Amino acid sequence: MNKIKIAAPATIANLVCGFDVLGLALNEPQDIMELAFSDVPGLRISHTDGYSLPVAPEKNVAGAALLALMEELSDPVGFDLTITKCIKPGSGLGSSAASSAGAVVAANILLDNRFSKTDLVRFAMNGEKVASGVKHADNIAPCIFGGVTLIRSILPLDIVQLNAPQLYVTVVHPQIEVKTSDARQILRKEVQLKSAIKQWGNIAGLVAGFMKADYALIGRSLEDVIIEPVRSILIPGFAEVKQRCTEAGALGGGISGSGPSIFMLNENKETAYVVETIMKDVYENLGIDYKTYVTTVNNHGVSIIS
Repeated sequence: MNKIKIAAPATIANLVCGFDVLGLALNEPQDIMELAFSDVPGLRISHTDGYSLPVAPEKNVAGAALLALMEELSDPVGFDLTITKCIKPGSGLGSSAASSAGAVVAANILLDNRFSKTDLVRFAMNGEKVASGVKHADNIAPCIFGGVTLIRSILPLDIVQLNAPQLYVTVVHPQIEVKTSDARQILRKEVQLKSAIKQWGNIAGLVAGFMKADYALIGRSLEDVIIEPVRSILIPGFAEVKQRCTEAGALGGGISGSGPSIFMLNENKETAYVVETIMKDVYENLGIDYKTYVTTVNNHGVSIIS
């Protein structure tokens, strides 16, 4: 193959209690990317969207990821990359991860899959560093592996794929921006032991709930006593959305990544659409523009279109 077109899925990082260690991939929305070999060595990037993102490879998240991959090739190679972003930057839905992961997955396919998925995560994390200043993998891993992933360790990189029951995911994206770098800066530098213990229990409970397909346990474990109380102040309507959606039958949910998007997990489609109606009502009453998605877990990650 000399050219490939792929779709890179949105992701939800943290899953409430699993800050920087848990994430899942969504079937909607997805970025579209085209990568082609070039006779000219190096990397050239263009965008067909209206977000005015950098095209200099070292300043572009996809470019930084691809450059990291290209450094480990024995021979010089040339690539032309075209990005059409459908995941709005700053949405909390893994926009930078989709670009970073999509680029390296596409390159790896053109290179006859010479790198492992773990290698691709390692490369793509360079894009996350450009976006937020930190090499985190909680969006990258599910985007590449699909489904729900646990990042057991960054150094060394250790990614665990988790089985999960069928879940319907409702997301509302208030049309405000929360930068990941800003959302990290407001976090507390120290955590009380009693809070850490409660958080560890919730993370373990959520993983066990996924593995056992225990919806009640999943719901009980979707609690964050460390990050959410701080970050939620950046998101108007957050408390009302969470309370009303849970009362309507959602298993639970919270901030998607660093926000401002809010997600709720649901056991069935009917509840997912009731939850969407509630989210719309909250933001219409607040006078804040929004976009909603009702979708499911993407179990394959980045996919080939052509």
